[in-house]
Amino acid sequence: MPRGQKSKLRARAKRRQARQEPSDLVEAQPTEPEEEEFPSSPSPSFEDVPQSSAATGTSSSLQVPGKVCSTTTVAASVSDAKFSEGATDQGKERPKVSQSKDTTEQSSKDAVDEKVPLLVNYLLHKYQMKEPVTKRDMLRKVIHKHKNLFSEILKKASEHLELLFGLDVKETDPNRGIYVLVNKLELGCDEKTGNDREIPKTGLLMIVLGVILTKGNCATEEQVWKVLNLMELYEEKKDPIYGDVKRLITKDLVQKKYLEYRQVANSDPPVYEFLWGPRAYSETTKMKVLEFVARIHGKVPAAFPSLYEEALKDEEERAQARASARARTAALARARTWAKAHSFSSTK
Repeated sequence: MPRGQKSKLRARAKRRQARQEPSDLVEAQPTEPEEEEFPSSPSPSFEDVPQSSAATGTSSSLQVPGKVCSTTTVAASVSDAKFSEGATDQGKERPKVSQSKDTTEQSSKDAVDEKVPLLVNYLLHKYQMKEPVTKRDMLRKVIHKHKNLFSEILKKASEHLELLFGLDVKETDPNRGIYVLVNKLELGCDEKTGNDREIPKTGLLMIVLGVILTKGNCATEEQVWKVLNLMELYEEKKDPIYGDVKRLITKDLVQKKYLEYRQVANSDPPVYEFLWGPRAYSETTKMKVLEFVARIHGKVPAAFPSLYEEALKDEEERAQARASARARTAALARARTWAKAHSFSSTK
């Protein structure tokens, strides 16, 4: 056999051996960090959204922190916390997916993974600027050539916005493809009176309200932090999105009446607990919070039977209260009308 051919065969054999023995390389080299769902640098063709720094993943005006990357694991993290009541499985067992992935499917997945974080940043920018967004703009400025994946990209981006920031993406005009981002709380805990908004913290509040709901409407501080720690949120550490989390949930949201934070009676050493505040009761409902919790678990509210029953009862009580309020208002209006008519007739 010619010498050149032998050299090629030996080189090929060495390459094959290297591929077959990856374990030695893994042990010898430092492990790579898991790839984050949100790449730090946005598309260079982002026309009207300030570009992010490749080093920090942030933008001077958009101010979407790099922590967004790891915090998108909130769904899995919070689900792992097993809120007090297990969900009942619904539907048939899913068939096992073949390990061999089709090249086209993998290409589509890669495109979705690339575009979802860019769309999240774009929609957050529009929310901060109090501007609606159109499907045409999303396709032209973010999605580009992947128009066939628009629905999937928008769906995943919407899930991230809901879980991280408590924002719902709503299509207000299907004919023109106009969307707006709506805070899950009626008035919102992040509104500013100026021309722009802060990055909303409603997602964190909804998580805490969910923990309280699933713990019998009263959760200890330890129970709340157990869930927040799974989201990589800690008492002693500031978070790029939420800042000082301990101050936020024990002071800021308490002062705004979204949460109650009190010492457990006769606890020594002191133990503290959280309850819903009056503003939370007025701006959201147990059903809305349960829907949020259920979505985290990939379930429907009815999959949590006792919580669902409690939420339905709350809905009925609220409906009765509204009906009573309307009846009182109507009675007062009739009384005033009668009084005015009586007063007018007596002066004749």
